Amino acid sequence: MQLTVETLPPYRIAYVRQVGPYGPANAQAMERLKKWAEQRNLLTDSAVLFGIPQDHPAATPPENCRYDACIVLSEADPIDDAVSEGFFPGGSYAICRIEHTVEEIKEAWAAIFPALQSGGYRMDDKPIVERYTGELLRAELCELCVPIKPLS
Repeated sequence: MQLTVETLPPYRIAYVRQVGPYGPANAQAMERLKKWAEQRNLLTDSAVLFGIPQDHPAATPPENCRYDACIVLSEADPIDDAVSEGFFPGGSYAICRIEHTVEEIKEAWAAIFPALQSGGYRMDDKPIVERYTGELLRAELCELCVPIKPLS
């Protein structure tokens, strides 16, 4: 597994929240967000989308797990009642690019935390993020972005 370290900037975002067990409903939330963004000409090749699971499923009952499907907005982009507005704080992340398949995602989760530790990092106390761009979506890829801080 190849990890790169990147500092993600803070972003203004629009998001659609799904509450309930993680799974197919997350993809439905992302599709609702993409449809909203496409109607406003925001879903371009340079668009940045995030999937952000807000809760750890081992610590949160499935019916209370929150998943946010997000798109980065400029300061000038208007929003409406179909989405919520939020803020992505940015920070240091370990990035792993993978095929967007169940098998690849499972393999990445099994390997990512040992790779972080061997690289001198540990997970920071922020949600893990799935990042997509127009280019990644066309190639059926995504990036897992794990918030990190140095081992201490």
